[in-house]
Amino acid sequence: MILDGDLAAGERLNERVLCERLGISRTPLREALRMLGAEGYVRVEPNRGAMVASVDRSEIESTFEVLGALEGLAGELAASRITDAELAEIKALHFEMRAHHARGDRAAYFAANQNIHARIARAGGNVVLGETFERLNARVKRVRYAANLSRQRWDKAVAEHEQMIAALEARDGAALRRILEAHLAGKRESVLAAFAADTRAEAYD
Repeated sequence: MILDGDLAAGERLNERVLCERLGISRTPLREALRMLGAEGYVRVEPNRGAMVASVDRSEIESTFEVLGALEGLAGELAASRITDAELAEIKALHFEMRAHHARGDRAAYFAANQNIHARIARAGGNVVLGETFERLNARVKRVRYAANLSRQRWDKAVAEHEQMIAALEARDGAALRRILEAHLAGKRESVLAAFAADTRAEAYD
């Protein structure tokens, strides 16, 4: 609901309403809110409950700069270390992602997309890099989702993923690094443009 924009930044989360909407009790809901708080989606305040966390532009810029470097390195390592089984799994996910794109299913597409990026990071065989990537990526996952709301940008992202798979199959680490760095740079610009548009919209509410 946060990723889809059903729950807006700064919105207070009513536990009773959410429990009714999701058909669950307060215990699993509070556990979910705790986990979302750790991932940066929700801010939990003592005695005041939880609210959807706001997104900070400077944090977005800084996080994407580091993510771009991490993904580039992960891609270069993965190209030389990935196993045939790991490559087959990533290609299968890519096929699944393209099917979601064709159907216009953004949520399913995004889940497959993120899985691909995470698997490439893990295929590099560097545990510290993989864990650092996943932790940082969680901080900008919400805005990464929003960046594909433009159909043109969404189509471009799929084309870039085609290039990633081709470079990975060719075991061309230098090419994959360049593609991933460019992909993240493009994502960063899309995210910042969406962020600026939201800010302008809020200013005129």
